Amino acid sequence: MSRRRCCGHIDEGIVCQTFIPQGQSRWPEVIVQLEELEAIRLKDKVGLDQVECAASMGVSRATFQRILGGARAKIATALVEGRPIIIRGGNYMVKNRVFECLGCGQVWEAEPCTVGGKHGYEIACPKCGSMKKMKLDKGSKQTCSGGHQAEQGKGGCCGGNS
Repeated sequence: MSRRRCCGHIDEGIVCQTFIPQGQSRWPEVIVQLEELEAIRLKDKVGLDQVECAASMGVSRATFQRILGGARAKIATALVEGRPIIIRGGNYMVKNRVFECLGCGQVWEAEPCTVGGKHGYEIACPKCGSMKKMKLDKGSKQTCSGGHQAEQGKGGCCGGNS
């Protein structure tokens, strides 16, 4: 009996939970777990190497490879056989967001929107109360001063949720 795998960390929730091929509904659906989708996102969309992906998800490189391999196999099956893809469940935790105040330089963490946290535009600096802040994301900064001012497609002050 194998031991239970550590939960993988994901950056944010998902935009779409269901993909159904046009005209196909008779096949059983393929379930892709959220940590599997995160592995695909980090490796194939963001373009990180396996060591960086594993570190981002908080799992070993071998575990990351197993997650990625399973995700790719499921997606390939769905595409080749015309089966619906449902994204749900899994063993994961959503990472906290990190902000830096533009007024006083304070850096703090906030819970993800999906776990009851406020949207980025609703969060004031805990030190000075300023609403002018930047979301820190692995060394890059995204401006937020009450509206979503990050580059399109890069998420916003609340991880792309509006």
